[in-house]
This record gives sequence, structure tokens and C-alpha cells, in this order.
Amino acid sequence: MPTPRTALLTATAALATVVAAPAPPALAAPVPAVGAYYVQSATTGLNAADDAGAVEQHRPKGNEDRQQWTLRASGTSHLLESTDTAGSCLGRSGDQARTVACTSADAAWEITPSGTDQYTLKAPGATRYLTVAAKPSGANYPDQLAIGDSGGLAAWYLTPVAPTVAPMPSADQRTLDQVTFLTAHNAYANGVDGGFAPPFVNFVPNQSRGINQQLADGVRGFMLDIHQTSDGAILCHNSCTLVSSPVALWVDLQRMVDFLKQNPTQVVTVFLEDYVDPGVLRGELARVSGLSDVLYRPDQTGVRQNGWPKIADLVAANDRLLIFTDHSRSADQTAGLTRDTFGVMYQREWTVENYWSMGGGLGTSDWSCYSRWYGADSNTPLTRTEGAFRPLFVMNHFRDVAIASTATTDNTKLADRAQRFCRPAARKKPNFLAVDRYDLGNPASAVTTLNTYVYP
Repeated sequence: MPTPRTALLTATAALATVVAAPAPPALAAPVPAVGAYYVQSATTGLNAADDAGAVEQHRPKGNEDRQQWTLRASGTSHLLESTDTAGSCLGRSGDQARTVACTSADAAWEITPSGTDQYTLKAPGATRYLTVAAKPSGANYPDQLAIGDSGGLAAWYLTPVAPTVAPMPSADQRTLDQVTFLTAHNAYANGVDGGFAPPFVNFVPNQSRGINQQLADGVRGFMLDIHQTSDGAILCHNSCTLVSSPVALWVDLQRMVDFLKQNPTQVVTVFLEDYVDPGVLRGELARVSGLSDVLYRPDQTGVRQNGWPKIADLVAANDRLLIFTDHSRSADQTAGLTRDTFGVMYQREWTVENYWSMGGGLGTSDWSCYSRWYGADSNTPLTRTEGAFRPLFVMNHFRDVAIASTATTDNTKLADRAQRFCRPAARKKPNFLAVDRYDLGNPASAVTTLNTYVYP
């Protein structure tokens, strides 16, 4: 039976169809305003960068490797001047993108809207465009940008370095994709609730507080690894061999459901690193008392057509626990049982996520922010949108090993990385800030900062 909210959405959509024909997708402004931009591929999500004269696509990294360009008019055309090297512009030489003198004819571009907030950069007087080179079979797209034909590979975002933001809407109006949640990476690996790894790994837990305390402290996103044993879906790191007293998935989910019952305005999201058969997971969820009362099903409430709902609507409908799996739909279809049939959403269909590691547990870190699902066999840019649907953005901010001193330092820099590196990389604000040792370095302050505004 449809919920009152579903019926209201259906009726509203029907009325809109009668009153007016659907509006076409809005095109970008003819040319963006003068200012500093990232020239960002709509295909890969990577940025045009100056590499000793070659213009290549690099992982978004602020301006640490010459990725920012100042847009300005030049007669009837436009220039993109490097913010690092005065007089040097993004241009072309033959079939390659190069930096050239801004006074050169090869520095000029005709900038034209090519879709919602996307543009083409065309050489004046020619049908030649700035483009990502075609992808070789079984490889990533080449780094070197090219000058070639129009088409999807020639679509670009001009992403502002300093975007205009708007105040966060009131509590009764803000939607799920406008809110940022503190998220515990490997929340189960805490050394409090039970064993999670062989003894020598237990010395460096990702968290230091149990799930109940995490909930009390304001954690609202939980990353959990599940492995299959004769006992069902068990929370372990890499495998459950040699793990003493591991915790079952249903136990931690029960803790969350009980918390939601006691806190009727709160919303919780679970991310499963999922190594179990779908039937085993279904059986595990069936053990959680009250799960069906709070489980949120975006696949059944028109999210792809209408966008994410208001938090207030989720609370009113008691749809307050969202569960994602990183398992592949195709593998489940082969097995004959897909996880979304029992309420577990496939993460790649509903979210985007940056690459998970900033490096080892000590030493320098890599702050670049690019898709976890970009490679030779996949291409899901952080910038992905589908009409009214904007995937939720999971921002990973942790290292290979959770060294306490390193996590403390990294967590103090969370807001800076989120706003200067990852927000422009995804063209959206992070919805989940995932960290190790959330009790160190005050990452909750970054969540508070991001929840003061929205990125239009």
C-alpha cells in the first residue's frame, strides 16, 4: 500500500503534467562570469592541468599542480589564463592541448553551452574542440588532452574555485542531499564491542568507541565489513579467521534500530563492504527486530524522478535507516536474488565516492579527490547527475592504517579538504564525511561547518 507521502508525490506529478508540459533541461549561461575556474571533464571528472606546457587531465587537487584557470573575455572569444603563470593560457598546438602565450591566436576559445551546466571549448573558425582523448581498450583515458571532434568527450564543466553558496534551509525544508553526516570508517573495528581482526591488527583499531557510544556521540553513518561464516554475516576485517569473539551484523543493526526508536528525529545510514551471499544477508536482516519499521527504500519513493526527500518527510514517514551495499547487482542477478528486493540499495546506483585512501599510516598524504570507481574497467565520475537525481556524495578521509596521531592531524584538516578539494571535485557538498578515530581532531566541527550552507 503506498504511503501518504508517495500518494501526494504521485498526485502532484499528475497535476503538473496536466497544467504544463515538462520544461526542457536548463542550459548553462552563455558564458560564465569572469573568475577562476577548474576546467573539468564531464566524462571523467578530472581537471585540465598545466604540466610543463602539456595540458593533461589530473586528479582534482585544489591548485597544487596548476589546475586553476582565470576566465576572461578577449574580443568575441575567451581566454583561460593560468593562475600560476601570468601570460600563459590553456590553448592548443596541432592535435594536442598545450599552454601557449595568451597573446597567441591558439589561446582563444569559443565557449558554448552544451547541456545543463556544461560547455564546449571550440577553436574559433574551426570545428575543433578541447577533448579528452578516446579511451584505449582496457585502459584509462589518456592523461594528455587533445584537440578533436565534438561529442561527449568534448563536454566540460567550468567549476568555480570560489563558488557562491546559500544558507542551509530551515530544518523542515532541508533535503537529504543537502545535509552532511559524521561517518565512522570501519565502525565495527573498535575493540569495544568484540573482535574484528587477527590479534596483531587489533592493536590499531579504526575507532575506539563501541557502536552505542558512536550513536550517542552523533555518528550517523557507519561503514561495516561483512564476511560469511557458518554463523551468518559477521563483522570482520579482511576475513574472520583467527578473530576472537566477532560481532554479527544483526547485532549492530539492532543497536541502530533501537537507537532510532528512542530518537525519532534521527536518520542513520549503513555502508556495507559486502562479501556474503544475498540469501545470507537477507537472513541476517530478518533477525533484526523492528528493521522493517524504519528501513528507507529510495527505490520505491520516486527519488530518481523527484530528487531526495526532505529530512522532515523521512522522519514523518519513519523512513530513517538507509542501507547500502558495495556488492555488484550483476553478480546478484547471476545468483538469482538481488539485494534491493529486501531493502539493501546498491551503492553505485545511489552514491558517488572518492578513492578511499590518502596513503599510509605515517608521512605525507594524498589529498586529491577523484572517484573510487574510475579506472580501466569503470567510469563513474564524482560529478555524475541524472536529471533531478543527484547521487549522495561519500567523502573518504582516512589512511591505510589508523595511527592515532596521524588521524588526529588529518581530522583537523577535514573541513579544509572537504571544501577546497572534494567539493569542487564533485561539484556538490559531501553528504558523508568518513573518518578513522572520529574522537580525535574534532571532525564533528567540519560536519557543523558544512551544515551551515548548501552548494546550489
